[in-house]
Amino acid sequence: MKIEQCVAIITGGGSGLGEATVTRIVKNGGKAVIFDLSEERATQLVEKLDRENVLFVKADVTNEQEVKKGLEAAINQFGFINTVVNCAGIGIAQKLLSKDSPHDLSLFQKVILVNLVGTFNVIRLTAEKMIQNDLNEFDERGVIINTASVAAFDGQIGQVAYSASKGGIVGMTLPIARELARFGIRNMTIAPGLFETPMFDLLPENAKNSLGKMVPFPSRLGFPSEYAMLVQSIIENSMLNGEVIRLDGAVRMQPK
Repeated sequence: MKIEQCVAIITGGGSGLGEATVTRIVKNGGKAVIFDLSEERATQLVEKLDRENVLFVKADVTNEQEVKKGLEAAINQFGFINTVVNCAGIGIAQKLLSKDSPHDLSLFQKVILVNLVGTFNVIRLTAEKMIQNDLNEFDERGVIINTASVAAFDGQIGQVAYSASKGGIVGMTLPIARELARFGIRNMTIAPGLFETPMFDLLPENAKNSLGKMVPFPSRLGFPSEYAMLVQSIIENSMLNGEVIRLDGAVRMQPK
């Protein structure tokens, strides 16, 4: 698929990895629909870009009706959907056992709900729309790109909820790709390492530099634009399907 042919839903598209992806798609001639709960940031992004080629829909990825309404708004605006990039997610740090109590169950459930169930919810509802698309010149009807994390493979102490949610995204990558293959829809996952995203906004600069030095090469935090570059490569390379790509500078996280 050519990026200029994309009509893409980007969840969490108002900031971080999602914002960079929206920007890259629109600046390369595609169209983007931002699903986000942060109205202020998403609206600012729409103002910066070509308003004719980008749409903001306030939608909670865990809410079936909100996602359905968002998809209908996207189709009404642009005619169809052929790309999804799932970037929406949350991260918390809590040990399985603390001094006073075990891991908060409701907090674990919330992370699973947003990161894993939310991703699945968007996949299933957009795939239902994509199968109605005409085949393009590459015999494709669509491409789905999900965001996991290196924590899915080498999660640290305190990341049990986050690692479980991202491991679930990794685990469903291949079965979804296999099921959607007959429709000409690909399903891929990116597992980023340490990236400059809003999750790191509260850290002082020396702490960010220290984290960056953990990366073998390049010894820095990743840029959201580098994530967006990989999204474009996946969109444009039809042989990329059913796989998880680590985007991490060869970092392997230590236990803590």
